[in-house]
Amino acid sequence: MTLIVEPDPEVATTLAFALGEDVRRVDTLAGVQHDLDAHPGEVLVVVGPDADLGQALQLAWAWQIERPLVGMVLLRRRIDVQVLGEALRAGVREVVGPDDLAGVVEAARRSLEVSRRRRGAGADRDGDGPRQAHVITVFSAKGGCGKTTVSTNLAAAVALSGRSVCVLDLDLEFGDVAIAMQVAPERTIIDALPMAGTMDEHGVRSVVTTTDHGIDAVLAPVHPGDASKVPAAIVPELVGVLRGLYDVVVIDTPPAINEHVLAAFDLADTTVLLATLDVPALKNLKVSIDTLDMLGFPRESRVVVLNRADARVGLTSADVESTIGFPPGLQIPSSGDVPNAINHGRLIVHDQPEHDVSRAFRRLAGLIGVTSAEPDEAPRPGGLRSLLKRGSR
Repeated sequence: MTLIVEPDPEVATTLAFALGEDVRRVDTLAGVQHDLDAHPGEVLVVVGPDADLGQALQLAWAWQIERPLVGMVLLRRRIDVQVLGEALRAGVREVVGPDDLAGVVEAARRSLEVSRRRRGAGADRDGDGPRQAHVITVFSAKGGCGKTTVSTNLAAAVALSGRSVCVLDLDLEFGDVAIAMQVAPERTIIDALPMAGTMDEHGVRSVVTTTDHGIDAVLAPVHPGDASKVPAAIVPELVGVLRGLYDVVVIDTPPAINEHVLAAFDLADTTVLLATLDVPALKNLKVSIDTLDMLGFPRESRVVVLNRADARVGLTSADVESTIGFPPGLQIPSSGDVPNAINHGRLIVHDQPEHDVSRAFRRLAGLIGVTSAEPDEAPRPGGLRSLLKRGSR
């Protein structure tokens, strides 16, 4: 049975018709908790567009602890970046427009399936608990900063340490992970779409591409036009399964804050914010930091990485510090060996493991805490958290 929360009876009637006969309705969010107490088997609450947003988010946040099987599908007439970010952080499963009745029905179906699987996972879980990968989201709001180079070489540093790692290419239009790792994209994220709402370990393994670098990957679509077919809702479901299959998941992103990237931020244990020594990149870095602050993402989970940090272009790392208010957490030197490796379909961490750039990637993995630190530059006491607390004062 589905619980609809909507003060407008006409809107509620329309939603009930779309969702089927087995529904109940309450007028306000104040009555939801009492209704759930009276119906302990209820696992789906559809909050209509006229219900109070703040109250809905408070309920969703509380349910993550008190009622983890209950899923909320939130309907809003206006869906913007701020609403999506707040909803994701509160634990709302999906946000849909009320006029998209087919989308509402699909969102409800997916939420019910998530609840079903969580109930099964809770019954089957052994005392040690499941594996939970460390998720790293690599982002820059400006193209050309080297996100894919950083993502793939960071993954290579993790793999060389003996830990299992998967790269998820979320640059759905122009993803280059396949090129960077010299693999033919026979399977991509598009092949995961039929599994939406029912994704499991077997299904996800069927769309993973294994590379010669000891790294697995979920690749971006081959055709840019297919990007629009990939809903943002598939990202947390896919990453949720990958968390149980690997030690580390690295998410490569496009140079834009869209719904998919917001989901990647929300899922990340660590967010790597990448910049280079040019004014547009530094401006976009500052805007990205301000945006993450505005959306409430924690500062202690971020690390700023300056790529090609010793390039002689009239700016220095001191200019970065004066722009963002704290020093970069790590600097990757500039070298012609990096594009040379890329052009030959190799990763410099594998090709030249003692190269200064390779050592920088290993230091980054150590700073994040997914491998042991490089002996010549161990992270400060407290690691990433300590560094960023100092930088955010």
